[in-house]
Amino acid sequence: MQRLKERVIFKSLIIDTIFWIPSLILAAMSGSVTLSTEAIKKGNEILSTFFAWLALKKMSEGGAHAYDYGMGKFENMTGIVTGIVMILSLVLVFGLTVLKLLNPHMLHEEVTIVAMIIMFTGICVSTILWREKVHIAKMEYSPVIEAQITLFKTKAITEFVVLAALLLVLFIEDNPWEDYIDPVASFIVIGLFLLSGYRTISSSLPDLLDKTIEEELQLVVVRSLADFFDEYEAFHGVKSRKCGNDIFIELFLEFDGNRLMDDVQKTIYAIKDSLEKEIPRSSVTIMPCTGKFGGKKK
Repeated sequence: MQRLKERVIFKSLIIDTIFWIPSLILAAMSGSVTLSTEAIKKGNEILSTFFAWLALKKMSEGGAHAYDYGMGKFENMTGIVTGIVMILSLVLVFGLTVLKLLNPHMLHEEVTIVAMIIMFTGICVSTILWREKVHIAKMEYSPVIEAQITLFKTKAITEFVVLAALLLVLFIEDNPWEDYIDPVASFIVIGLFLLSGYRTISSSLPDLLDKTIEEELQLVVVRSLADFFDEYEAFHGVKSRKCGNDIFIELFLEFDGNRLMDDVQKTIYAIKDSLEKEIPRSSVTIMPCTGKFGGKKK
Protein backbone atom coordinates (compact mmCIF):
# COMPACT_ATOMS: atom_id res chain seq x y z
CA MET A 1 0.00 0.00 0.00
CA GLN A 2 2.86 2.38 0.80
CA ARG A 3 4.40 1.71 -2.62
CA LEU A 4 1.06 2.38 -4.32
CA LYS A 5 0.64 5.70 -2.50
CA GLU A 6 4.22 6.66 -3.31
CA ARG A 7 3.70 5.98 -7.04
CA VAL A 8 0.45 7.96 -7.16
CA ILE A 9 2.00 10.97 -5.41
CA PHE A 10 5.08 10.84 -7.67
CA LYS A 11 2.83 10.78 -10.76
CA SER A 12 1.01 13.87 -9.45
CA LEU A 13 4.36 15.58 -8.86
CA ILE A 14 5.48 15.00 -12.47
CA ILE A 15 2.14 16.11 -13.98
CA ASP A 16 2.01 19.24 -11.79
CA THR A 17 5.54 20.20 -12.82
CA ILE A 18 4.69 19.79 -16.52
CA PHE A 19 1.62 22.04 -16.21
CA TRP A 20 3.48 24.61 -14.10
CA ILE A 21 5.88 25.63 -16.90
CA PRO A 22 3.21 27.00 -19.32
CA SER A 23 1.44 28.63 -16.36
CA LEU A 24 4.58 30.61 -15.53
CA ILE A 25 5.00 31.68 -19.18
CA LEU A 26 1.36 32.78 -19.49
CA ALA A 27 1.47 34.69 -16.19
CA ALA A 28 4.57 36.58 -17.35
CA MET A 29 3.17 37.34 -20.83
CA SER A 30 -0.33 38.39 -19.76
CA GLY A 31 0.37 40.39 -16.62
CA SER A 32 -2.79 38.79 -15.18
CA VAL A 33 -2.79 38.69 -11.39
CA THR A 34 -5.17 35.73 -11.48
CA LEU A 35 -2.80 33.74 -13.69
CA SER A 36 0.11 34.87 -11.48
CA THR A 37 -1.81 33.69 -8.43
CA GLU A 38 -2.50 30.38 -10.16
CA ALA A 39 1.19 29.99 -11.07
CA ILE A 40 2.29 30.70 -7.48
CA LYS A 41 -0.37 28.28 -6.24
CA LYS A 42 0.88 25.59 -8.62
CA GLY A 43 4.44 26.10 -7.39
CA ASN A 44 3.20 25.69 -3.82
CA GLU A 45 1.32 22.52 -4.76
CA ILE A 46 4.45 21.07 -6.37
CA LEU A 47 6.41 21.79 -3.17
CA SER A 48 3.68 20.23 -1.01
CA THR A 49 3.43 17.17 -3.24
CA PHE A 50 7.23 16.83 -3.16
CA PHE A 51 7.16 16.79 0.67
CA ALA A 52 4.39 14.17 0.58
CA TRP A 53 6.39 12.00 -1.82
CA LEU A 54 9.51 12.26 0.36
CA ALA A 55 7.53 11.20 3.45
CA LEU A 56 5.98 8.20 1.70
CA LYS A 57 9.33 7.21 0.17
CA LYS A 58 10.89 7.33 3.65
CA MET A 59 8.08 5.20 5.08
CA SER A 60 8.17 2.64 2.26
CA GLU A 61 11.91 2.17 2.83
CA GLY A 62 11.19 0.91 6.33
CA GLY A 63 12.49 2.18 9.66
CA ALA A 64 10.47 -0.12 11.91
CA HIS A 65 13.56 -1.02 13.94
CA ALA A 66 14.39 2.64 14.59
CA TYR A 67 10.84 3.72 15.48
CA ASP A 68 8.93 1.42 17.82
CA TYR A 69 5.57 3.06 17.06
CA GLY A 70 6.14 3.18 13.30
CA MET A 71 6.65 6.21 11.08
CA GLY A 72 3.03 7.26 10.74
CA LYS A 73 3.68 10.76 12.09
CA PHE A 74 5.75 11.51 8.99
CA GLU A 75 2.39 11.62 7.22
CA ASN A 76 0.89 14.01 9.78
CA MET A 77 3.92 16.28 9.59
CA THR A 78 3.65 16.34 5.80
CA GLY A 79 0.02 17.43 6.04
CA ILE A 80 0.97 20.30 8.35
CA VAL A 81 3.88 21.37 6.11
CA THR A 82 1.50 21.35 3.14
CA GLY A 83 -0.94 23.64 4.94
CA ILE A 84 1.75 26.02 6.24
CA VAL A 85 3.35 26.45 2.80
CA MET A 86 -0.09 27.10 1.30
CA ILE A 87 -0.87 29.85 3.82
CA LEU A 88 2.57 31.51 3.65
CA SER A 89 2.43 31.75 -0.14
CA LEU A 90 -0.79 33.77 0.22
CA VAL A 91 1.22 36.77 1.48
CA LEU A 92 2.88 37.21 -1.92
CA VAL A 93 -0.33 36.44 -3.80
CA PHE A 94 -2.34 38.95 -1.73
CA GLY A 95 0.25 41.68 -2.35
CA LEU A 96 0.13 41.08 -6.12
CA THR A 97 -3.66 41.17 -6.12
CA VAL A 98 -3.90 44.44 -4.21
CA LEU A 99 -1.32 46.00 -6.56
CA LYS A 100 -3.31 44.88 -9.61
CA LEU A 101 -6.56 46.13 -8.10
CA LEU A 102 -5.03 49.60 -7.70
CA ASN A 103 -3.56 49.50 -11.24
CA PRO A 104 -5.97 47.48 -13.42
CA HIS A 105 -5.33 46.86 -17.13
CA MET A 106 -6.79 44.71 -19.89
CA LEU A 107 -5.53 41.25 -20.77
CA HIS A 108 -4.30 40.29 -24.25
CA GLU A 109 -6.97 38.29 -26.08
CA GLU A 110 -4.53 35.77 -27.63
CA VAL A 111 -2.91 34.97 -24.28
CA THR A 112 -6.34 34.72 -22.66
CA ILE A 113 -7.50 32.07 -25.17
CA VAL A 114 -4.34 29.97 -24.66
CA ALA A 115 -4.74 30.29 -20.87
CA MET A 116 -8.36 29.09 -21.13
CA ILE A 117 -7.28 25.96 -23.02
CA ILE A 118 -4.61 25.19 -20.42
CA MET A 119 -7.02 25.85 -17.51
CA PHE A 120 -9.68 23.56 -19.01
CA THR A 121 -7.08 20.80 -19.46
CA GLY A 122 -5.86 21.42 -15.91
CA ILE A 123 -9.39 21.03 -14.51
CA CYS A 124 -9.77 17.64 -16.22
CA VAL A 125 -6.36 16.39 -15.05
CA SER A 126 -6.79 17.69 -11.46
CA THR A 127 -10.23 16.04 -11.23
CA ILE A 128 -8.83 12.69 -12.41
CA LEU A 129 -5.94 12.87 -9.92
CA TRP A 130 -8.33 13.93 -7.14
CA ARG A 131 -10.69 11.00 -7.80
CA GLU A 132 -7.72 8.60 -7.95
CA LYS A 133 -6.64 9.66 -4.45
CA VAL A 134 -10.20 9.37 -3.15
CA HIS A 135 -10.23 5.76 -4.38
CA ILE A 136 -6.99 5.02 -2.48
CA ALA A 137 -8.34 6.74 0.66
CA LYS A 138 -11.33 4.36 0.63
CA MET A 139 -8.95 1.40 0.79
CA GLU A 140 -6.91 2.78 3.69
CA TYR A 141 -6.90 6.04 5.66
CA SER A 142 -3.73 8.08 5.18
CA PRO A 143 -3.06 11.67 6.39
CA VAL A 144 -0.84 12.29 3.34
CA ILE A 145 -3.53 11.11 0.91
CA GLU A 146 -6.20 13.12 2.78
CA ALA A 147 -4.03 16.26 2.45
CA GLN A 148 -3.54 15.51 -1.25
CA ILE A 149 -7.29 15.04 -1.74
CA THR A 150 -7.89 18.50 -0.23
CA LEU A 151 -5.07 19.93 -2.32
CA PHE A 152 -6.29 18.58 -5.68
CA LYS A 153 -9.95 19.26 -4.94
CA THR A 154 -9.09 22.90 -4.23
CA LYS A 155 -6.83 22.89 -7.29
CA ALA A 156 -9.69 21.79 -9.58
CA ILE A 157 -12.09 24.38 -8.08
CA THR A 158 -9.60 27.26 -8.32
CA GLU A 159 -8.75 26.36 -11.93
CA PHE A 160 -12.48 26.50 -12.68
CA VAL A 161 -12.67 29.96 -11.06
CA VAL A 162 -9.72 31.15 -13.17
CA LEU A 163 -11.33 29.73 -16.33
CA ALA A 164 -14.64 31.47 -15.50
CA ALA A 165 -12.80 34.77 -14.96
CA LEU A 166 -11.00 34.46 -18.31
CA LEU A 167 -14.31 33.70 -20.06
CA LEU A 168 -15.88 36.82 -18.53
CA VAL A 169 -12.93 38.95 -19.66
CA LEU A 170 -13.28 37.58 -23.19
CA PHE A 171 -17.05 38.01 -23.54
CA ILE A 172 -17.72 41.37 -21.85
CA GLU A 173 -15.27 43.57 -23.71
CA ASP A 174 -15.61 47.37 -23.53
CA ASN A 175 -17.28 47.12 -20.11
CA PRO A 176 -16.01 49.47 -17.34
CA TRP A 177 -15.89 46.47 -14.94
CA GLU A 178 -13.75 44.36 -17.28
CA ASP A 179 -10.42 45.46 -15.76
CA TYR A 180 -11.54 44.44 -12.25
CA ILE A 181 -12.59 40.87 -13.06
CA ASP A 182 -8.99 39.66 -12.96
CA PRO A 183 -8.10 40.88 -9.40
CA VAL A 184 -11.53 39.93 -8.00
CA ALA A 185 -11.10 36.37 -9.31
CA SER A 186 -7.67 36.34 -7.67
CA PHE A 187 -9.25 37.19 -4.30
CA ILE A 188 -11.62 34.24 -4.71
CA VAL A 189 -8.63 31.95 -5.40
CA ILE A 190 -6.91 33.36 -2.29
CA GLY A 191 -9.98 32.58 -0.16
CA LEU A 192 -10.15 29.00 -1.42
CA PHE A 193 -6.42 28.61 -0.92
CA LEU A 194 -6.61 29.90 2.68
CA LEU A 195 -9.52 27.61 3.52
CA SER A 196 -7.72 24.60 2.06
CA GLY A 197 -4.53 25.36 4.04
CA TYR A 198 -6.48 25.74 7.28
CA ARG A 199 -8.34 22.46 6.78
CA THR A 200 -5.12 20.59 6.00
CA ILE A 201 -3.40 21.86 9.16
CA SER A 202 -6.42 21.35 11.43
CA SER A 203 -6.91 17.75 10.26
CA SER A 204 -3.23 16.78 10.75
CA LEU A 205 -2.40 18.59 14.00
CA PRO A 206 -4.55 16.58 16.48
CA ASP A 207 -2.90 13.25 15.59
CA LEU A 208 0.57 14.81 15.73
CA LEU A 209 -0.22 15.98 19.29
CA ASP A 210 -1.33 12.47 20.33
CA LYS A 211 -5.02 13.25 20.56
CA THR A 212 -7.15 10.40 21.91
CA ILE A 213 -9.17 8.20 19.54
CA GLU A 214 -12.61 9.28 18.33
CA GLU A 215 -15.59 9.00 20.65
CA GLU A 216 -17.16 6.15 18.65
CA LEU A 217 -13.98 4.07 19.10
CA GLN A 218 -13.94 4.92 22.81
CA LEU A 219 -17.46 3.46 23.02
CA VAL A 220 -16.15 0.26 21.38
CA VAL A 221 -13.54 0.03 24.17
CA VAL A 222 -16.21 0.55 26.84
CA ARG A 223 -18.49 -2.12 25.32
CA SER A 224 -15.62 -4.61 25.15
CA LEU A 225 -14.73 -3.99 28.81
CA ALA A 226 -18.40 -4.49 29.71
CA ASP A 227 -18.35 -7.89 28.00
CA PHE A 228 -15.50 -8.98 30.32
CA PHE A 229 -16.82 -7.18 33.43
CA ASP A 230 -16.57 -10.27 35.64
CA GLU A 231 -12.98 -10.98 34.61
CA TYR A 232 -11.33 -8.02 36.37
CA GLU A 233 -11.72 -6.21 39.68
CA ALA A 234 -11.35 -2.55 38.70
CA PHE A 235 -10.75 -0.27 35.72
CA HIS A 236 -7.96 2.30 36.28
CA GLY A 237 -8.00 4.21 33.01
CA VAL A 238 -7.34 4.09 29.27
CA LYS A 239 -4.83 5.94 27.12
CA SER A 240 -4.94 6.06 23.32
CA ARG A 241 -3.33 7.81 20.40
CA LYS A 242 -3.02 7.63 16.63
CA CYS A 243 0.22 7.41 14.68
CA GLY A 244 -0.59 7.74 11.00
CA ASN A 245 -2.91 4.81 10.23
CA ASP A 246 -2.13 2.95 13.44
CA ILE A 247 -4.04 3.21 16.72
CA PHE A 248 -2.44 2.44 20.07
CA ILE A 249 -4.62 1.68 23.12
CA GLU A 250 -3.42 1.08 26.67
CA LEU A 251 -5.83 -0.31 29.26
CA PHE A 252 -5.08 -0.31 33.00
CA LEU A 253 -6.99 -3.09 34.78
CA GLU A 254 -6.85 -4.50 38.30
CA PHE A 255 -7.27 -8.27 38.70
CA ASP A 256 -7.99 -10.48 41.71
CA GLY A 257 -4.67 -10.98 43.52
CA ASN A 258 -5.53 -14.61 44.24
CA ARG A 259 -5.77 -15.58 40.58
CA LEU A 260 -2.91 -17.35 38.85
CA MET A 261 -0.97 -15.24 36.36
CA ASP A 262 -1.70 -17.81 33.65
CA ASP A 263 -5.43 -17.30 34.22
CA VAL A 264 -5.02 -13.49 34.18
CA GLN A 265 -3.03 -13.70 30.94
CA LYS A 266 -5.83 -15.64 29.25
CA THR A 267 -8.25 -12.84 30.13
CA ILE A 268 -5.79 -10.23 28.83
CA TYR A 269 -5.46 -12.09 25.51
CA ALA A 270 -9.26 -12.40 25.22
CA ILE A 271 -9.83 -8.65 25.77
CA LYS A 272 -6.94 -7.77 23.46
CA ASP A 273 -8.19 -10.02 20.62
CA SER A 274 -11.73 -8.70 21.00
CA LEU A 275 -10.66 -5.04 20.73
CA GLU A 276 -8.21 -5.54 17.89
CA LYS A 277 -10.92 -7.26 15.84
CA GLU A 278 -13.37 -4.42 16.53
CA ILE A 279 -10.86 -1.63 15.80
CA PRO A 280 -8.84 -2.17 12.57
CA ARG A 281 -5.09 -1.41 12.68
CA SER A 282 -5.16 -1.16 16.48
CA SER A 283 -2.54 -2.39 18.91
CA VAL A 284 -3.94 -3.03 22.40
CA THR A 285 -1.79 -3.29 25.52
CA ILE A 286 -3.37 -4.32 28.84
CA MET A 287 -1.42 -3.53 31.99
CA PRO A 288 -2.36 -5.22 35.30
CA CYS A 289 -2.14 -2.59 38.05
CA THR A 290 -3.67 -1.46 41.35
CA GLY A 291 -3.88 2.34 40.83
CA LYS A 292 -4.90 4.94 38.27
CA PHE A 293 -2.84 4.64 35.07
CA GLY A 294 -0.54 2.11 36.71
CA GLY A 295 0.27 4.19 39.80
CA LYS A 296 0.15 3.00 43.40
CA LYS A 297 -3.23 2.40 44.96
CA LYS A 298 -4.08 5.15 47.45
